[in-house]
Amino acid sequence: MKTRRICFVGLGNLSVLAREFNHRAVGGEPVQQSLLACAFARKGYDVSMVVADDGQADGATWQGVRTYKAYRLEAGLPVVRFVHPRWTGLWSALSRADADVYYYSCAGMPVGLGVMHARLHGRQAIYRIVSDNDCLPDRLPIRHWHHRKLYEYGLRGVGGILAQSASQQSALLRNYGLPSTLAGMLVEPASRQLPFEARDVPVLWVNTLWKIKRPDLMLDLAASMPELAMHMIGGRGAGSEALYDASARRASDVANLVFHGQVPYHDVNDWYERARVFVHMSVSEGFPNSYLQSWVRGTPVVAFFDPDGVIAREGLGRTVKSLDEMRDAVRQFTSDPTLWRETSERCKAYMAREFSEDKVLAPYLELVESLSAQVVQTRRP
Repeated sequence: MKTRRICFVGLGNLSVLAREFNHRAVGGEPVQQSLLACAFARKGYDVSMVVADDGQADGATWQGVRTYKAYRLEAGLPVVRFVHPRWTGLWSALSRADADVYYYSCAGMPVGLGVMHARLHGRQAIYRIVSDNDCLPDRLPIRHWHHRKLYEYGLRGVGGILAQSASQQSALLRNYGLPSTLAGMLVEPASRQLPFEARDVPVLWVNTLWKIKRPDLMLDLAASMPELAMHMIGGRGAGSEALYDASARRASDVANLVFHGQVPYHDVNDWYERARVFVHMSVSEGFPNSYLQSWVRGTPVVAFFDPDGVIAREGLGRTVKSLDEMRDAVRQFTSDPTLWRETSERCKAYMAREFSEDKVLAPYLELVESLSAQVVQTRRP
């Protein structure tokens, strides 16, 4: 059988795929795309990836994944850069990848441009929902009208849609009339499992500093609990540089808080291993990678957002509705070894049961195989 060819399209992925290019702030989706790409390569697929031009050689390969550069993120003049280098650069890289199936995630214009390219060349495309807002027309995280229309065009034109949660499936069907398939997320296994007594990071927060991540609440939490050491990790989000600078300044005045700024993905898992509790402030998400990175290391999560109620249902930490409730939960998990150990064991057991690589990959492989077969069929004379 001919080797299936899949291309993952994510301009920020190189910071995860290649350690020597880890200078950019990394959100959850570059992590997911890179883990998926490497998993497909291990399964014997011909895997490529379209990424930003960070000065790397075009066609360079890491971990079995061949990369093609689209354009430098800062290149081009306002307005006209939509066409060149962004549209032209993306299509050129897609053509060089020459895949059967192209994989997109994150709402934005590349989804629409990618579907146009796929249709023009007789290929297929997949879209995976990243955030609940991807399914809500009035809350799409897309600034420009024409980018929004391209995204919606692409959403309706892909060969299959994957969702992270049942709530996303319902919202997508309700707002766009489109069906989707549930698909889980990959996570790197823990390199070590530290006991309660050895964990020297009582409270950890990790996120890119965007407004939706509510870093101000983390600062409030730290200031209101001076008896607990807390650590805050996160890089500058595009367009939110002022928020980052303001958060860093305020953090410098909170004696029990260490503001680390950006930490490369390849180094951040060590922090999850050392944490007694991970806190999360957002109220609108998809399924945060940070939850999986915490649970696989036995770290309970205290959060405002609970995807499909999994934290409450499985006992993986605590879901809260106010900062007062978060303070109470944090205080309990950092001071009660028995409660922490019981929760930590549930976290590890849940991850072992629900997030093995083969189980997570199954819906991705099924969809890619189906769409690849369609491409092959249309190429036959």
